Order: sequence, then structure tokens, then C-alpha cells
Amino acid sequence: MEKIIHPVEIYQEMTPNPESLKFVTDAHLLPNFQIDFRTKESVKGDSGLADKLFELEFVNGVFISQNFVTVTKTAEADWYEITPIVKDVIKKYLQADNMAVAPHIIKRGEPAAKNPDGTETDAETKIKELLDKYVRPAVEGDGGHIAFRSFTDGIVSLSMQGSCSGCPSSQITLKAGIEGLLKRMVPEVQEVVAVEE
Repeated sequence: MEKIIHPVEIYQEMTPNPESLKFVTDAHLLPNFQIDFRTKESVKGDSGLADKLFELEFVNGVFISQNFVTVTKTAEADWYEITPIVKDVIKKYLQADNMAVAPHIIKRGEPAAKNPDGTETDAETKIKELLDKYVRPAVEGDGGHIAFRSFTDGIVSLSMQGSCSGCPSSQITLKAGIEGLLKRMVPEVQEVVAVEE
């Protein structure tokens, strides 16, 4: 019996990171969660799509979100030459009705950062609301993701994934944009820092 091929539409968008390109698809890849693979070894069976992309020698990172995949290339690769190749790998993988990530990843949600006693301060609630409303949509539009990790002694810790990871302008976004917004809206905030996952 011949395998059914499902039509999949894919287009690419530039990101602020010159080494990353966002591939948007009409397929639903990963609901309510994002996953960032910065090395081939980090995949560990969590994503067949990431495994396929890392088979390409110029792929340096794979970030999967709701309906897009952000691919980070090696510095010497040229997007003009490799974009059709990346697009073809993603399209063929999804057309074969393969899941972008393993079932156990779909069941997992973004880890909730809470205080050790399980409570959340008013400042933390306000910070998360501001990030969700003003920051996250813009960052996702650029092929990345930002997640709240902690708020301790006036310092907000955030993880930056996808095209944001290693982006030359991510520190400007973090300090001038996000830190400025949070300091204005939440007086307890003194600084915003990026943390590694």
C-alpha cells in the first residue's frame, strides 16, 4: 500500500539573527510548548524532524514551536544556497505524516517557574503577564521564544531560545526593550538577565 502524502505549505521569514531562518508551515507542530535543540546530541529521540535537519552538515540548531521551525546554520553556509534544501527536508518529513516531536514531548508543557513553596508574588504575576502580552508575540514573530525562569532580589531571569539564542541583537532586545518595559511597569525590577537552559 502506498503511503499517503499530505500537502504541506511552507514559507520562510527572516529573523533578526542572520544565522537563523524561520520556516512557517500550515501544519500544527507543537501545541503550547516550544523546544530548542542547540546540538545534534541534545535531540536524544525527542524529535524526528530535528534529527532529519541535523543530518544536514550546515545545521547548527533547531527550534520547534506551534507552527514553525527556526533553523540556525553554521556561519560559513549561505541561506541563498541552503534554504531550498532545508525547506525540502521539512516538507517531505511533514508530508509523510510524521510527528515533529515524540509523543512524550507533546504531553510536556512549558515548566512553570514558581517559588519553592509553590506560590507566586504579585510582581512575578505582573512580569509574566507583561511578557505574555507584549514581549512573547514579537519574539515568536522573529522565530524565537522567551520564557520566564525566576524573579529573585530584583533580577528577572529569562531564557531565550530559537533565533534569539546567539542573535547579535538579543542583548539589545533584552536590555533596551524588555528590561526597560519591566522596570517601568514593575517597580521591583532592577535588572533582566538571560540564562542558559
